[in-house]
This record gives sequence, C-alpha cells and structure tokens, in this order.
Amino acid sequence: MKIKGERTMDATSFDYAGYQPKGDKKNSEFFETYRHKIYERRQSSGIDDNVGHMKAMIVQVEAGDGVATMAEIHRMTPNRYHSSYISQTHKLHVLHTKPEFPALIIKEPLSSNYEDYIKRLNVLYPLARQKPNTRYVGEIFDCSDINTVRKTLEDQSIRFEYPGDTENALYTSENILFSTISDFTGNRVGYSAGDFNDPASLSLGEPYHLTDEEKAQLAKGVAFAETHGLNELMLGYDHMATRILAGEREDAILEFLTMVPYYFWGAYNIQDMNSSTNVNRCPTVSDDKQSPAKVFTANNTPSFVNSFENLPMPTENFVRNYGRRMHHMAVEVEDGDHETGQKNVDYVVGILGQEGVPFLAHVVGECKDSPDLKQIFSKHSQHTLLITEYIERCKAFDGFFTKSNVAALTEAAGKDERYQHGHVFD
Repeated sequence: MKIKGERTMDATSFDYAGYQPKGDKKNSEFFETYRHKIYERRQSSGIDDNVGHMKAMIVQVEAGDGVATMAEIHRMTPNRYHSSYISQTHKLHVLHTKPEFPALIIKEPLSSNYEDYIKRLNVLYPLARQKPNTRYVGEIFDCSDINTVRKTLEDQSIRFEYPGDTENALYTSENILFSTISDFTGNRVGYSAGDFNDPASLSLGEPYHLTDEEKAQLAKGVAFAETHGLNELMLGYDHMATRILAGEREDAILEFLTMVPYYFWGAYNIQDMNSSTNVNRCPTVSDDKQSPAKVFTANNTPSFVNSFENLPMPTENFVRNYGRRMHHMAVEVEDGDHETGQKNVDYVVGILGQEGVPFLAHVVGECKDSPDLKQIFSKHSQHTLLITEYIERCKAFDGFFTKSNVAALTEAAGKDERYQHGHVFD
C-alpha cells in the first residue's frame, strides 16, 4: 500500500481547519476536538508567528564517548564537525550539514559520575542502564522571542526549566529556553533566537579544542565518506521517531502540536506489528530535512491487554526495556541509480557494511518503474543507543512511508531489542 500526501509550503495558506489527516488509524473524538483547538490557539496566541523551524537536535552520550560518537556520525551521516565548547558539567560538540538544515549537538558529561534526570530515568529500564548518561535530549526550534514563548506556553500549562531546577546549566541558558521533559515522550523542546550556524554566539561554554589525535579520528570518517562518494548521496535527516506507550499516543501528539507549528499529517495501523505510526510535519518547508518530521510510534494494545491476544508488540517492548525515548533518526539518500548498477541506498548500505556498520536486516522496498521507498535500519549505536535509518524515496515518491516497509523494519528492530526477565521474554 502506497501512502500519498500532498504538501503545502505557505504557512499563511495552509488550511489547518480543512486538512484531512491521512491514514486508517482511528482517533478519538477527544483527539479531533483538541487538535483543532490547539491549531486555533497557536494562531491566536502568536506561537505560529513566533516559533519557526527546527534549528538543532541534541544527544547526550557517556563521558569520554564524544569523539568516538562524532567519528561514527561522520561515517554514517552527512554531519560534519564544526566546533566544541566546555561548561562546568559538559563538553558540547556542534556538527552541521547544510546551513538550512538543523545542527546536531553532541554533549558529554565531564565525569562518568555526573548525574541528572537522564541517569535517574535510564536506571529505571533494563536495557537503558548499560548507558546511564546516554539519551536523545530533544530539538531546539527557532523563535523570535523566548520570553514571549515562555509566557505564552506557561499560560497553556507547559513547564520550562528555571535556574536551580536542573544540574545542567544548558537547560537554563539565557539564549535557549528548554521545556521540562515530556511525561509522554521523555523528550524536551527548546527555543532560541540564536544562530546555530554560528554556535560561538550561543554561549554554550568556553571554546574547547580537540587534540590532534581526536581530529585525526574525525578526519578518518570524513575521508572514508569522501573516498566512497557517500558525501553526495547522504543528504540529511528526514525524520525522527519516538516510541511511546499505547495509551499515550494521542496525548504525546497533542502536546507536541501545542508547542511547535507542525501539523498532524496522519496515522496508519501497522497490523502485522500491532502498532501505529503517527506523523507530524512542518507545513512551511518544501523539504522535510529543513525541519524534520516528528514521528510517534505506539502499540495498538498495552502489554497487559495484549496478553489475551498474544500479538507482536515490539514497539511496547522497546518502551518497557528502554523507556519512552527516541528510537531512530532517518537519513535521506539521494534518489537515483549508482554507477555500480545499484540503487543509491543499496550502494550506501553496502559500503557501510563493508566498513563494519551492522544492520538489522536487508533493505526493504522495491524501486523499479513506479514511485516507491527503499529503507533499512542499522543496529543500535553503541554510543548513542539510536538506530540510523537510511531511506531513498524513488521516482518522486509523494507519500511519507509504506505500511509493508514499516512492518518489516519494526519486526527487525524488535528482534534486536528483546530482554529476558524471569519467564517473560520480550
């Protein structure tokens, strides 16, 4: 089944009231009522005018893992190192792709003994404990005035960090406003009027310089990508997917829509995996990589009810094992046929595999004479715990995903994310 979806590029002309979400996932009357109320309130309260596109994504890794993480990212994505900064608690490394795409910030505690909400949350989940300080943190969105955003959203019961609330001063920076973590997703939303192409202006800390040995590690990844022509084929992040609990799907979407000028594109049941995929997109970009889509995936039935049905539930099992958190980030691959006779995504995955990058399964999807998708998941990164997806939208494919591909990818990931506890093997 191909899922089609037209895009509207002009914010002033996007018909929030008239837009009919795609998909076969039935939403509640509560969801439909408040979805429209949230759109209306965003416009009337000024959030749609004040908040813009995604400007940065933040991932925290373990102390000492920063350079190895960036070296991995250099091999596996088009992100390239820009600069580093050091605060009282963290090193922060900024990576860029194109100026119009969000930056990627890797932050690492200065000490393995560092503890904040990330460690306290991770130790609750059996497969997250192995990397107690490792977690995708959230996104930062462009805005014209963070004080106005704070006042407007606090009036709508959104909570933000204040000095003294958190051990990490980044979350109470003068230049970046951060929400507290979402009860539904474990992610934060940030806002900034700063220029992430000029991170020195953001007051992230004192400039920090990598050693020659560390620079050489990063250069090796860049050289690998350039030697094999991956730089031209890997374009940028297309979307990112957070896994959440079955009963919190609608709440997570509505909370996110309250805070940023995205719209609910649609939701589809993935029957084979007993889950749904729920897509939210930015209406003011012509290319999702300028402000990547936010996807939420959830079981259709909670685990305790599913025990009656005995259906697959890899999505819920992931949450039980790792907690509510980001599951994967998707890199778009240039559409086309490689000179080797393969589709570009097959070539990219083949080269990465030769370099030792492990993948969960074969590339799924067909790209022949009609528009289609080809996709694959890497295994979880040992540094970030995130999966990297590679996706090629062939022949101007106009939808966002296909059910069959999502089912295959979900199944493959589920087999790799299992945890045996007593007599429960999930």
